[in-house]
Amino acid sequence: MHGPAVPGWLLVVLCGATGAYCLARTRGCAGGARRILTGEALLGFGMAAMALPVAAAAPPRRLWAAGAVVFGGSALLALADTARRRGGHGPHHVVGSLAMAFMAVSMARAPEAGHPAHADPAAVSLLTGALLAYYAVYVLRSGARLVPAGAPGPGPPGGAVPDLIPVCRLVMALGMLAMLPAG
Repeated sequence: MHGPAVPGWLLVVLCGATGAYCLARTRGCAGGARRILTGEALLGFGMAAMALPVAAAAPPRRLWAAGAVVFGGSALLALADTARRRGGHGPHHVVGSLAMAFMAVSMARAPEAGHPAHADPAAVSLLTGALLAYYAVYVLRSGARLVPAGAPGPGPPGGAVPDLIPVCRLVMALGMLAMLPAG
């Protein structure tokens, strides 16, 4: 969240590309899959905006407050979707949206220098620690699933384009791991 320039720009590019990929994939989907991909795109674009180095852009606090409302609403929608379907990536979307709302609130409350001003550092540290633990476990588990069990194969059958959504989720989880300590 508004850290050093080079890592910030790398996060902007990775998260923005992830958001764009997920948004492009919504064209071929309907219903629940479309909602999930739209939520992924929203998280990707939101993370890209939060990772912008301060020298590049210093958005007004109102924008971060609006982001907190948007991501809070996204968390509620993901929670309702999870309750209907029971399982899948719904709980992860809830955690991701709540983490983004938390970071947006931190950005809205930050002094002009870009460092968050928290009312209760112990509570915020506990929440940040819990989110860091969640994302560390998520990265390790999803990264392990991406590694093939056997020897490397020739790729997708018939030259089909592989589904990159699991990679997108991994990229955004890694982005969260990089951004949460700065918040």
